[in-house]
Amino acid sequence: MSIQWLFEVIEDRKNNPTEKSYTASLFAEGLPKVAQKVGEESTEVIVAALAQDDQRLVEEVADLTYHTLVLLSARGLTPAQVFAELERRHKS
Repeated sequence: MSIQWLFEVIEDRKNNPTEKSYTASLFAEGLPKVAQKVGEESTEVIVAALAQDDQRLVEEVADLTYHTLVLLSARGLTPAQVFAELERRHKS
Protein backbone atom coordinates (compact mmCIF):
# COMPACT_ATOMS: atom_id res chain seq x y z
CA MET A 1 0.00 0.00 0.00
CA SER A 2 1.19 3.52 -0.72
CA ILE A 3 -0.03 7.08 -0.30
CA GLN A 4 -0.69 7.21 -4.04
CA TRP A 5 -2.74 4.02 -3.94
CA LEU A 6 -4.85 5.34 -1.06
CA PHE A 7 -5.31 8.66 -2.85
CA GLU A 8 -6.51 6.84 -5.97
CA VAL A 9 -9.07 4.94 -3.88
CA ILE A 10 -10.24 8.25 -2.39
CA GLU A 11 -10.52 9.79 -5.86
CA ASP A 12 -12.52 6.78 -7.04
CA ARG A 13 -14.94 7.15 -4.13
CA LYS A 14 -15.31 10.84 -4.97
CA ASN A 15 -15.97 10.17 -8.65
CA ASN A 16 -18.09 7.02 -8.14
CA PRO A 17 -19.91 7.54 -4.84
CA THR A 18 -21.94 4.81 -3.21
CA GLU A 19 -24.29 5.03 -0.25
CA LYS A 20 -22.10 2.80 1.90
CA SER A 21 -18.87 4.71 1.32
CA TYR A 22 -17.64 6.79 4.26
CA THR A 23 -15.34 8.64 1.87
CA ALA A 24 -18.21 9.52 -0.45
CA SER A 25 -20.22 10.75 2.54
CA LEU A 26 -17.39 13.10 3.51
CA PHE A 27 -17.33 14.58 0.02
CA ALA A 28 -21.11 14.93 0.09
CA GLU A 29 -20.93 16.89 3.35
CA GLY A 30 -18.46 19.32 1.79
CA LEU A 31 -15.15 20.98 2.50
CA PRO A 32 -16.06 22.34 5.97
CA LYS A 33 -16.80 18.81 7.23
CA VAL A 34 -13.63 17.40 5.70
CA ALA A 35 -11.54 20.19 7.26
CA GLN A 36 -13.26 19.60 10.60
CA LYS A 37 -12.33 15.92 10.47
CA VAL A 38 -8.67 16.82 9.83
CA GLY A 39 -8.77 19.04 12.91
CA GLU A 40 -10.35 16.33 15.03
CA GLU A 41 -7.85 13.73 13.90
CA SER A 42 -4.95 16.13 14.55
CA THR A 43 -6.09 16.50 18.14
CA GLU A 44 -6.42 12.74 18.49
CA VAL A 45 -2.84 12.30 17.25
CA ILE A 46 -1.61 14.71 19.92
CA VAL A 47 -3.54 12.91 22.66
CA ALA A 48 -2.27 9.53 21.50
CA ALA A 49 1.31 10.79 21.36
CA LEU A 50 1.16 12.12 24.90
CA ALA A 51 -1.06 9.67 26.73
CA GLN A 52 -1.64 6.44 24.82
CA ASP A 53 0.31 3.46 23.57
CA ASP A 54 2.20 3.14 20.30
CA GLN A 55 -0.55 1.18 18.56
CA ARG A 56 -3.10 3.91 19.30
CA LEU A 57 -0.71 6.53 17.93
CA VAL A 58 -0.25 4.51 14.73
CA GLU A 59 -4.04 4.23 14.38
CA GLU A 60 -4.55 7.95 14.85
CA VAL A 61 -1.78 8.89 12.41
CA ALA A 62 -3.43 6.56 9.89
CA ASP A 63 -6.75 8.37 10.41
CA LEU A 64 -5.07 11.77 10.05
CA THR A 65 -3.28 10.68 6.89
CA TYR A 66 -6.50 9.41 5.34
CA HIS A 67 -8.48 12.54 6.20
CA THR A 68 -5.65 14.78 4.97
CA LEU A 69 -5.74 12.98 1.62
CA VAL A 70 -9.51 13.47 1.46
CA LEU A 71 -8.94 17.18 2.14
CA LEU A 72 -6.39 17.43 -0.67
CA SER A 73 -8.80 15.71 -3.04
CA ALA A 74 -11.66 17.96 -1.98
CA ARG A 75 -9.52 20.97 -2.88
CA GLY A 76 -8.41 19.46 -6.20
CA LEU A 77 -4.85 18.93 -5.00
CA THR A 78 -2.65 15.83 -4.97
CA PRO A 79 -0.05 14.19 -2.76
CA ALA A 80 2.46 14.81 -5.56
CA GLN A 81 2.09 18.54 -4.95
CA VAL A 82 2.85 18.04 -1.26
CA PHE A 83 5.89 15.91 -2.05
CA ALA A 84 7.09 18.51 -4.58
CA GLU A 85 6.88 21.17 -1.87
CA LEU A 86 8.83 18.98 0.55
CA GLU A 87 11.47 18.41 -2.11
CA ARG A 88 11.66 22.14 -2.81
CA ARG A 89 12.21 22.81 0.89
CA HIS A 90 14.89 20.14 1.08
CA LYS A 91 16.82 21.83 -1.72
CA SER A 92 16.70 25.22 0.01
